[in-house]
Amino acid sequence: MARILSIDYGRKRVGLAVTDIQQIIATRLATIPAHTIWDFLTEYFKKEKVEIVVVGYPKQMNNEASEAVRYINPFLKKFQIQYPDIQLEIHDERFTSKMAFQAMIEGGLRKQKRQDKALIDGISATIILQSYLEQKRNKL
Repeated sequence: MARILSIDYGRKRVGLAVTDIQQIIATRLATIPAHTIWDFLTEYFKKEKVEIVVVGYPKQMNNEASEAVRYINPFLKKFQIQYPDIQLEIHDERFTSKMAFQAMIEGGLRKQKRQDKALIDGISATIILQSYLEQKRNKL
């Protein structure tokens, strides 16, 4: 089996999470500056076999796409062109930042560490991936 990579794409930072090769556990991988995403993906795909990339897709409470999709959609299109052999999935990312912040509180992180937006983005990518895995298992 190959890994599943999750991307929480933002204009400034990109949170990344990945599964183990059995696709059971989601783990935070990194948070990188958005302008470095293509170099990061190229290098990562050289080292690791990735079967699916899951991108968090922001939706509003009425289930319509949020305003943020205006910079996520171009990323999705470019990804499909650059990596046509990798399955691309989008996954609802509503509330992931709030869930990440709550996880940090429950994990006992100090206030200063909880204000680290890069950490929040990485945890959000992990939550997106874990949610995707659970949804995938429930379909079986």
